[in-house]
Amino acid sequence: MSPASDPAADAVSVFHLLEPRLPSVSKPIQYVGGELNSVTKDWSCGDAGEAGATVRWALMYPDAYEVGLPNQGVQILYEVLNERDWIVAERTYAVWPDMEAVMREDGIGQFTVDSHRLVRAFDLFGLSFSTELGYTNMLNALDLAGIALHAVDRGDDEPIVIAGGHAAFNPEPIADFIDAAVLGDGEEVVLQISEVVREWKVEGRPGGRDEVLRRLAVSGGVYVPKFYDVTYAADGSIEAIVPNRPGIPFRVKKHTLMDLDAWPYPANPLVPLAETVHERFSVEIFRGCTRGCRFCQAGMITRPVRERSLTTIGAMVENGIRKSGFEEVGLLSLSSADHTEIGDLATDLADRYEGSNVSLSLPSTRVDAFNITLANEFSRNGRRSGLTFAPEGGSDRMRKVINKMVDEEDLIRTVATAYSHGWRQVKLYFMVGLPTETDEDVLQVADLAKRVIQKGREASGRNDVRCTVSIGGFVPKPHTPFQWAAQLDHETTDERLRKLRDVVREDKKYGRAIGFRYHDGKPGIVEGLLSRGDRRVGRVIEEVWRDGGRFDGWSEHFSYDRWMTSAEKAFAGTGVDVDWFTTRERSYDEVLPWDHLDSGLDKDWLWGDWEDALAAAEGQDIEVEDCRWTPCYDCGVCPEMNTEIQIGPTGQRLLPLSVV
Repeated sequence: MSPASDPAADAVSVFHLLEPRLPSVSKPIQYVGGELNSVTKDWSCGDAGEAGATVRWALMYPDAYEVGLPNQGVQILYEVLNERDWIVAERTYAVWPDMEAVMREDGIGQFTVDSHRLVRAFDLFGLSFSTELGYTNMLNALDLAGIALHAVDRGDDEPIVIAGGHAAFNPEPIADFIDAAVLGDGEEVVLQISEVVREWKVEGRPGGRDEVLRRLAVSGGVYVPKFYDVTYAADGSIEAIVPNRPGIPFRVKKHTLMDLDAWPYPANPLVPLAETVHERFSVEIFRGCTRGCRFCQAGMITRPVRERSLTTIGAMVENGIRKSGFEEVGLLSLSSADHTEIGDLATDLADRYEGSNVSLSLPSTRVDAFNITLANEFSRNGRRSGLTFAPEGGSDRMRKVINKMVDEEDLIRTVATAYSHGWRQVKLYFMVGLPTETDEDVLQVADLAKRVIQKGREASGRNDVRCTVSIGGFVPKPHTPFQWAAQLDHETTDERLRKLRDVVREDKKYGRAIGFRYHDGKPGIVEGLLSRGDRRVGRVIEEVWRDGGRFDGWSEHFSYDRWMTSAEKAFAGTGVDVDWFTTRERSYDEVLPWDHLDSGLDKDWLWGDWEDALAAAEGQDIEVEDCRWTPCYDCGVCPEMNTEIQIGPTGQRLLPLSVV
């Protein structure tokens, strides 16, 4: 199926074709658009201006509307771009199989929800990947849009396809399908890209798409895979990744936004028409984390820590509530309770909204950053849904391996205090499959959960306290100390989870008070293949998509057998297989697929931290503290990226606010 390629026709709304078919699909409201605070602009808004051309972006979070619309990254870029009078930015999401069938039957291309224009008509198609399991949805959107699947086959009239988000820190598995990738914060770089494209269009598009991609690449801040050649050694490993034309940098740097107060977005939050996974207004109170958890890619790639001031946060909260009508506000970051002024922030916001319908929430909290005063402030309006902590490792030994320096007694003491102050529900997050882990490490999760219930009953004097244990499989990620680690095979993962489940259920005294949620190990193997894969993995992704793979992040749509069958076919004759990319440990000397992509982290520092993890597994007491409060640990980010840690206290407080 290929929509019309005439630019004028592509720019016309297809809603007249779509509307008669909406009653035949599930949740048709997700395709209608018109949300509060959404933006529709004149298609040629910049053409009459002094500088000339309009630049048009189609932005996609490659999942269903209910997951994609709340994504803050896309919302921020949507707003930042549309603030410029010469840029049009619209949104598109992955369509469910019933809508896909309608579109293919009626010849309707992938469309935006804002003006229902065809994605093919835009200059740039930007996709934000928070997880690699959205790759097949990207291929489906490209195909529905009538955009050539492989970047090498695209003509000058087709959009430039750009990947961003955390998964873009290793875009090699999708290198065949994207024109470019951007690492790091997007607010400033999307405007820089827009300026380059605008200038190229005003000049009459000299040199076609190859020239505009070259202009983007030579800046050193946009990665264009076609300008790099990858060679392989006889054993299947990468021999080298080098530029194939003059002026292209050997390494591409990530973007880091400094002074978050100058970028208080989203200022006009989108209010969904259909039910979504998050029904709240979210404010990012700081970006980055230097706690040094060795498994955590998000913490490593978003360094350094940059805090928003209390006054900016307060203004964003007030503005967001007023413009959206949401009654819950989430104060988000990788470790929100670590904000240097979180106590003052909690008190001031609780004072400001006491007696209103507004409730405040924090995501999962570190045990060593939690205090009951903070929890009480955030629940002052009487909403106590439960507290969530993430010990990650089941035993003290494993927590030392991953540098999550919280011992069992600290956790028990914190949880007991929460139960004694009226909380009845606590959630604990763990991972299985961490490096050096044994069965005993995992079974200690059960012992810990039982002690939580025991202490909770003692502290509260009640028997109705509950503890929910949630466990996910560990997947080694690029740009972390564990990027060299072997991933645990899914059979062993499932066996350890089964043993843990049985131990919990068999306990007559505490078992019924412990909830147990987990995912089997198979999706983790596929995620591991995609997160540490190289360009050869692209053949697997395409094979899976051609075999009907969609929505792989949803358990009801995910097929492990499809992925393994496709991998066997795609890897035939290459000398590598799924195990080669997942359950194999790497050496220091091996060229990793992302070595030419610079997150700012020094490779020797990462390797040293990996060796420290192995030493901790053998009983050595090695802790890497948070560099916000200690001398620099030489991870490399600040000097390499020309950045610095930005934290309080500022001495500012929120002004009183009359709440209507």
